[in-house]
Parts: sequence; structure tokens; C-alpha cells
Amino acid sequence: MTWHGVKIARNIRSGLENLLLHKLRSFLTMLGVVFGVGSVVAMLSVGEGAGREALEQIRKLGSNNIILSSIKPVEDQAASMSRASAGMSMYGLTYEDHLRLAESLEHVERTAPVKLLRQDARLGEQTLEVRVVGTTPDWFELVSREVLAGRVLLPISQATPAPAAVLTEYGARRLLATKHSIGEWIRIGGNCFQIVGIVRSEGGKAGDLQMPDDQVDAYVPIAIARQYFGDVSTRSASGSRALERVELHQAIVQIDRLENVEATARAIERMLSQFHKKKDYSVSVPLALLRQAEDSKRRSSIVLGSIAGISLLVGGIGIMNIMLASVTERTREIGIRRAIGAKRRQIIYQFLVETVVLSTTGGLIGLGMGALIPRLITHFSGMTTILTWKGIFLPLLISMSIGILFGLYPAIHAAQVDPIIALRHE
Repeated sequence: MTWHGVKIARNIRSGLENLLLHKLRSFLTMLGVVFGVGSVVAMLSVGEGAGREALEQIRKLGSNNIILSSIKPVEDQAASMSRASAGMSMYGLTYEDHLRLAESLEHVERTAPVKLLRQDARLGEQTLEVRVVGTTPDWFELVSREVLAGRVLLPISQATPAPAAVLTEYGARRLLATKHSIGEWIRIGGNCFQIVGIVRSEGGKAGDLQMPDDQVDAYVPIAIARQYFGDVSTRSASGSRALERVELHQAIVQIDRLENVEATARAIERMLSQFHKKKDYSVSVPLALLRQAEDSKRRSSIVLGSIAGISLLVGGIGIMNIMLASVTERTREIGIRRAIGAKRRQIIYQFLVETVVLSTTGGLIGLGMGALIPRLITHFSGMTTILTWKGIFLPLLISMSIGILFGLYPAIHAAQVDPIIALRHE
């Protein structure tokens, strides 16, 4: 070890010895840094987990996808509510819209039409209301979901429609509790379907967008859904009954490249506006939601980190306060060291070492506490928390920097003590 290294080691040892002379005071001084670092780590972990979960949900919609949905115009809703009984209301996406999407736009790679309706499913004594999703095999390419058993719909189902159905895991467990899964025949709305597969469902919402699947979905060929259930449904509300004709409830459009998604979404908006007199559709772009969620996650991390950083600032002020008191207590010691030849920079080093040791030790303890808190949150609340390397090293680096920053003034103040006056100090 070089002479410079020996001096550094000696200063560190001297600093530790001085801190250990006042164990309780040193411990209490560290607590500010401990809680500060712990809160920064914990809050960043919670923010990272919440943000990552939202981003993953949006990614599952497909960054290259555009989701079109039929919506009932506001004026139609008001009119149907004002009448005791209503005539047929027609709105939403049409089969022709789907053909235009598939054939007219340059960057569209594939599309999946979706027809949605609620029906009772029955197998033996088991009954469950399911959401029938009439679609094509492309749906399973655009909305990737894990196949747990069997298979998904096949292209042949469109050419020669067969009454096949793919259930989600939740619905399959409810209906097939005492049966074999694949190959069973169930009745959906009075019609028989053979179960050919079971898939996992995500369900829920991703940001402001509803996921295209649900926990109780039954996927059937769209030609079969149209043949068995038609395009007209009856809606009952507040004692009134209204007939509604909606050809397609959704259409999922996949774009060839990521950079073409938003431009194609604008082109779809323009195309639909030409053929729809009313705004009876919505265009959702998961890519735009993804960017918004990333920005929101970034802002949230900054806010959470800033709030928790205040605790570190308070801890640094506590270190400065204690070190200034220590300088006053050790004025005579400083005078003796200066009298026997100690230079000012050596006095500065000594006090800086003590503050850095305090802040670093407190930071390490705080890291342990900060890593434990997210685990407890996940265990007791089920909330996702993620501890990242940035969430570990950034608070530790800040705590060390605070030790240097808030220890610098007391150290310089100690070095400027006049040796003669210090020796007279009692």
C-alpha cells in the first residue's frame, strides 16, 4: 500500500474510533439517512412496479395494433332514455368498414373483425353467462394469449364454418369442473358448440383502454355467430326495451411497421368519417397509450423520488448539526493536533471521513430497509413492486454525496480554528 493509501486508511480508522466514542449519538444521526434512503428505495420500487404493470398491460394489446370500437352516439342514448319503448337503433362498425380496412389502406397487414354478445352457456347442470366473441383465427395472432389446452380457431372455420368454440380458462373451470375439457359439447344460447381449445385471458383495462378479451369469453367463428345470433339484439333498461343493430363491435387492425401506426390511425379516422354520419366509433392506439404511460411513469418516479429525497435532505441537515456540535466539543483536540503539526487539510479529511462514514453506513442500512418494505407490500397487498439497480445505487450515491456536502462546512470550520485559542478552550 502506498503512503497516500496508508494516510487514507488511518483517517478512516480515526474517524470510526471517534464515532464509536459516541455510539448512541452516531446511531441517532444515521437514522435520518436510514429512513431517507429506505423511503427513496421503497417509493421508487412501488412506482416502478405500478408503472411496469401498466406498460405490460398496454404492450399485451400490441404496439402495432389499432383497435376500433363501436360506440352508441350520445344523441341516440338520450333519445332511447326519453322513450318508454324504442325502435331499432343502428350504429357502429359495419362489415363493409372491415373490408375497406383490409383492402384500402397501404400499411395494414391483417385485420380481425369482432362481434360481441352475451349468452347463457350450459353443460349438464352447470350454467354460466359468457361473452360470445365472433371473430376469425387472425384474432389469436393479433392478441397473443397462451393456449392452455387444445387449439384456437382454424382458418377452415371460415371456409366451412363449424360450431367450434374456444373458452377462456375461467369459463372452462366453471363449466367443465367435472368433465373432460377438449371435445365436450356445450349449449350457448340454445345452439351447440364443440370445445376445441382453452386460452388464458388477461381481461381488465390497460390505461384507459378496455382489453379485447374477458374472463368469460367463448370464441366462435364470426360466420357462425352471425348465422346463429344475427346482428340485432334487445337491450332492456329502466323498464324499456330497445332493439339495436350492430354488425361489428370491434375491429383489430395490425400495421406492418411501428412508425406507420399513428399515421394509419389518422387515415382510418378520415376514412370512417366519410361513411359514418355520426361519431359512432372510436379509434384507440395502444402505441400512443404506451408513450403516455411511459411519460406518466417517468413523471411519477421523479415526483416520488423527490418527495422521498426530502427525507435525505433532512438527514443531511442532521449530520451537519451534529458535526458542528462535535467541532465545538473537540476544539481543544483540534488545537492540539494543529499545534503538533497537523495541516488544515488533514483536519478537513478527518471530519469529512466521519460524515461520509455516517452517511454511507446509514445508506447501506437504509438500502436493506428499502428492499424489505416492497417485499412486505407485495406480500400483504399483492401490489407489484420492482427493485431496480437504479433504485439501489442512486439513493446510496445521493446519501454519500449528502455526507460530503453537509460535512464539508463543519470540516472547513474545524480546520479554521486558531490553534492558540483552541488550546485555551475548556
